[in-house]
This record gives sequence, structure tokens and C-alpha cells, in this order.
Amino acid sequence: MEDAFADRLDAARERLADVEARLADGATDPHEFADLGREHADLTRVVTVADRLAEAQATHDDATDLARDADGADRATWQAEVDRAAGTIAAAEAELADLLTPGDPNDGRDVIIEVRAAAGGDEAGLFAAELRDMYTRFASRHGWTTAIVTQNDQGIGGVRDTTLEVVGRDAWAHLKHESGVHRVQRIPVTESGGRIHTSTASVAVLPAAEEVDVQIDPNDLRIDVFRSSGPGGQSVNTTDSAVRVTHLPTGLVVSCQDQKSQHQNRDKALRILRSRLLAAEQDRAASERAGERRDQIGTGDRSEKIRTYNFPQSRVTDHRINLTVHNLADVLGGDLDQVVDALREVERHQQLDQS
Repeated sequence: MEDAFADRLDAARERLADVEARLADGATDPHEFADLGREHADLTRVVTVADRLAEAQATHDDATDLARDADGADRATWQAEVDRAAGTIAAAEAELADLLTPGDPNDGRDVIIEVRAAAGGDEAGLFAAELRDMYTRFASRHGWTTAIVTQNDQGIGGVRDTTLEVVGRDAWAHLKHESGVHRVQRIPVTESGGRIHTSTASVAVLPAAEEVDVQIDPNDLRIDVFRSSGPGGQSVNTTDSAVRVTHLPTGLVVSCQDQKSQHQNRDKALRILRSRLLAAEQDRAASERAGERRDQIGTGDRSEKIRTYNFPQSRVTDHRINLTVHNLADVLGGDLDQVVDALREVERHQQLDQS
């Protein structure tokens, strides 16, 4: 392994011992305890992979010596063991390089995905619903769980906006690059002339925040309750269970009406609010370090795109890394890994260059 990674592995082992000692002493601050718990899980994973790599290297060396001294069937047997160990080494080295690359502090978090129809009317709403389904299927492929937190329907099966919670290991690491404007090019079902239209939907991916991450003063909140309604304004229950939470210092407003009770809607709304406040604070800190503000979504205008989904050519193009794949149906079906892995690889190289 490269000396730089060897040094980082030594540092990881030392840090793991320190974290275990602090956890054993008993952290009294809930925020610190949660942070130490996440760090312990990440460091344990690093050490586990490093131990697997060391074991595979020892097996490879021993098998190589035995194959050299053997002949006939014995040599073939030991050579097969050499080949198996080599495969394990390659996989472990790749995983360890990924784990030892300076990471995003949010990589262990769950995520909140907000999808909004932008330019294109009903067609934009239909596309927003398809993006919601794409992320739901992608999450399912990775064994994560999803839940629609809130949703406002639009037109003929589309959505004006929808908020999806994704819970699972490495959800943030895989989904954080989805923030931005997504563009679709196709003939809408409402188009009688057969012309290709361009529509957009905006996606924001937020790190899920817990109560210990963001402290909210109850005096800074205005909470309004109202009756939940379904498509077309029809009432879906006879009680005022929907909740609108306004954070007075920032003006952020979160509404939730998809849960069965006012208490559940209030908890979901507060969770989204905490996630937005956490993301805003992290963006502010990053802005101070970088000297410029990072804008995830933009205005939703057609020109501010990160990815295009072209139906006539069955093409998906990610404009940030100039990657094009010709399996649009598979991508919308949740097979995003080729695009996501490429984005993560670019990020990893950037982080290595900066470290």
C-alpha cells in the first residue's frame, strides 16, 4: 500500500483507540456521543478491511512460495489459491482507499430528498414524480428504506413537490450529488403534434438532522394546524391534522399533512426543518472557507441543468462529468449506480488531490 495510505491507516488505528476510550469514559453531551458513535463505526470499518487485506496478503505470499516449490496438481492448487488471494487483495485495497480518502462529515447520515416540478407545467410534474420513483427504486436496490414525508399532487399524475426520506447506510454518500436541476426531453402524453418538449425538475438532497444536531428554540416557531386535503382540495379526514411550521428567524416554512395524526405531522415537519437548517449552516461554513456560496438548486431554469434524460435517444447525460449512458429506462428504474459511482470516483480523486 502507498505510504500515504499506510500513514492514514496508522492514524485511523490510533484514533479508534482514542474514541473507544472516550466512549468508555461516558460522553455526557448527546451531540458528542452521537458524533463519537458514528466515528467509531467508520473507524471500525477501516480497521476491519485493513485486517482482511493483511490476511489476504499473508495468504498470497504463503501460497506463492508453496506454488513455486510444488509441481503437477499441487502447483495448480496453490496457484488457484494465489489467484483467489490476489482478487481479495485488489478488492480490499480499493475499499480501503475509498475509506481512507478524506470524507464528507455527512457520509454516515440518512437523507431528505426534495423534488419540485420546475419549468414545463404538467409535464414537469410528471417528471418530478418519475424522479421520486427513481430514487425510491434506487434505495430499494441498496436495501435502504424510504417514506414519503409530504407531497402535493399536480395535474395528471404528477407532483408539484414531494419530500422523500431515505434511511440506510451510506445513503448520503450515494445520493448527495443528485442536488440540482434535472432536464427531460420527450414527447409529452398531452402533445398531439408529436413535438419534443423540454421540462425540468429541481432536486435538493439534505443530510437528515436529529434533535442533537440542531437546537431549535420553541419560541422561534409558529405552528399552524389545518385540515388535510387530497387531490383537487377534497378532504381526506375530518380533523385538523395537517401542520405548518414556520421558523421565524429564517422564514423557513415546512408543511406536512401525509401522516395520520397532528403529532406525527409535527414531528416530520420539524425533522425536515432541522435538516434544512443544518444544510444551510453547513453551506454557510463551506461558503466562508471557499469564498463563494454553493447553490444546490438554482432557479429551476432549463439552462441550469446537471443532468439530461433524453427519451428519443434513450440517453442520460450527466453534464458535470461529461458522462453519457444509453439505458434511460434502466436508470429511471433505479439502476443509477453507473452514474453515481462515476460521480463518487471524481469526488474521491478531487479529495485526494486536495489532501
